[in-house]
Amino acid sequence: MSSQLPSTVELEFAERYDREHAQVCREVRPQGIVRRLALWREKRLVRRALKVAGEPGLVLDLACGAGRFWPVLAEHGNRVILAADSSQGMLDHAQTHHPLSLLARIKLFKSSVFSIDMSENAVDSIFCMQLFHHVRDSEHRLAILRELHRVSRDSLILSVCVGRSVDQCRDSQRIVVRKEEIESQFALAGFSILKHYDVLPGYALGSIYIVRKEP
Repeated sequence: MSSQLPSTVELEFAERYDREHAQVCREVRPQGIVRRLALWREKRLVRRALKVAGEPGLVLDLACGAGRFWPVLAEHGNRVILAADSSQGMLDHAQTHHPLSLLARIKLFKSSVFSIDMSENAVDSIFCMQLFHHVRDSEHRLAILRELHRVSRDSLILSVCVGRSVDQCRDSQRIVVRKEEIESQFALAGFSILKHYDVLPGYALGSIYIVRKEP
């Protein structure tokens, strides 16, 4: 195991989120046509991913940050949405970004990503769009995937920046993972790949994977 403790990793996540979301709060829209197009495309792909996952009724948005995708998750009227982040400050901050009508549908709680405060098979699907952009250590990534396998009953929807080198990722804050490595880690953690989509092919802005839990 890496000498860097999981608690230290989560502190780094929280600090990075603070910087990134502070910038988002200052912008009415993402800067640049590529980023605006990527966000539009991500939302469309999240809708597709939810369909591939069978429109799960109980979803955990893990490392939810400011809840960028809560409006999309809430488009399914009967869906129950749980949202967790390791930073209480970020959870408090997220509540300033959304209308009360949406927040009323979401149960927020603070939780480590390495030890989620939920029982086995607690939710139909886990939704994770930001966390794996910041996990550099391969062993930490596998440990998190195994914890997600424990908590999810059926599926996992996650975003990861796939490529051969950091130069391929247009966002310097994101950690690039080799396709072969992340897909082998899905198998080691007990998931099989249902589908994956590139957000913007050729721009290396991330890939969205839908994976299913194996017995």
